[in-house]
Amino acid sequence: MKFFETSKYFSLKKSTYINLRWIAIIGQLITINAVYFIFGFKFNFILTNITIIIGALSNLYLIYIHRRTQLSDKESFLFLLFDILQLGCLIYMTGGIVNPFSIFLIIPPIFSSSNLSFRCNLLLVSITCLIIIFLTFFNYPLPYPVNEHFHVDIYYYYSIPVSLIIALIFLNYFALTFGVESRMRKEALNKMEEIMSKEHELLSLGGQAAAAAHSLGTPFSTIKIISTDLLNQFKGDEEVKKDIELLASQIDRCGEILKKLTLNPVIEDDFIDSDLTVADYINEIVKSFEETSKKQFILNYNQDSNSFNITKSIEIVYGLRNFIGNANKFSASKVFINIKSDSDLTEIVIEDNGEGYPNEVLRKIGEPYIKSYKSSAKSKSGLGLGIFIGKTLLEKNYANILCRNSKTSGGAEVSIKWKNIDLLKL
Repeated sequence: MKFFETSKYFSLKKSTYINLRWIAIIGQLITINAVYFIFGFKFNFILTNITIIIGALSNLYLIYIHRRTQLSDKESFLFLLFDILQLGCLIYMTGGIVNPFSIFLIIPPIFSSSNLSFRCNLLLVSITCLIIIFLTFFNYPLPYPVNEHFHVDIYYYYSIPVSLIIALIFLNYFALTFGVESRMRKEALNKMEEIMSKEHELLSLGGQAAAAAHSLGTPFSTIKIISTDLLNQFKGDEEVKKDIELLASQIDRCGEILKKLTLNPVIEDDFIDSDLTVADYINEIVKSFEETSKKQFILNYNQDSNSFNITKSIEIVYGLRNFIGNANKFSASKVFINIKSDSDLTEIVIEDNGEGYPNEVLRKIGEPYIKSYKSSAKSKSGLGLGIFIGKTLLEKNYANILCRNSKTSGGAEVSIKWKNIDLLKL
């Protein structure tokens, strides 16, 4: 399954929606009956109660007939549209747009902005605007005796629907924007957790591979010795000699396979089994890139006698690797890494001699799912997840991150800074 597929499926939790509807229906019943029996207002009492009962029946349908626990995008749209129409009917029979409860008309489309697709949300907003306009010109008068005393200027009267429509559009856009950003950030964080869990799994498998290689080393050595003795004994027999040589070559091949399997886990085990300085962290990460990259890594150490070891942290390793990997990916030929440390601060500055951050990306650096509009960068650019994950992991471990374009190399520059007292907390 592709990562983005889940974000394209919009649904509404049925139990939550049902509870919200019960609150609305009970509130409508209390309001209608209170103003009729307690305050003595006169309006079409029977039709208004029938309208509320229809809303209650639709809720019972959701509880007893609709079996799924989630409402699909289309189903959610239809039920929210029903809620708008039902409330519109109540307001139509009780004064129209001047009814103070007409403000509730904008709640369903705002609620839909963070739960439904953009198309369904746009339809709900458009229909709600049309209903507000309809209620402005067509409605029963306010309940007696309020209608006899309610007289407003025409400008004030028409300002009510205008203000409702403006509030609806503004709040909907506000909720839609933050809803999309929230979903994207949640998905990015889920992706980060997925990557970190895979990192831990790889470390675990690496340890198992190393243990297997260690355990198989003795029997393979024994087989190798025996095959050598057999080769000496049967060196006059060409047929047997060929079989023994094949056996010896296969033993050597098994040894090479185990060596390859344990190559990376051994490097990670060095991190796990001992505390390292920041410079050692960078050295190990750079070595892993130098094996496959043709780029030149230039390391510069500016450390005094206050350099110290810090405890192994998967999050710091992965965060640093992301930024160094980005520099390797986007550089033209060179990656510069400067490590500065004194009694108070430790700083790592990673630069490349590539094109640098595009302006539209630099403004949003650290956010997930950002892309450059530059054609030269599109082929290499991803979704901004690497920087987002690296920044999140390092900041979680007390780092201060600054991303900018370098004034010396012309490419991208990342400054990662810690207070030494914070590094000792790890």
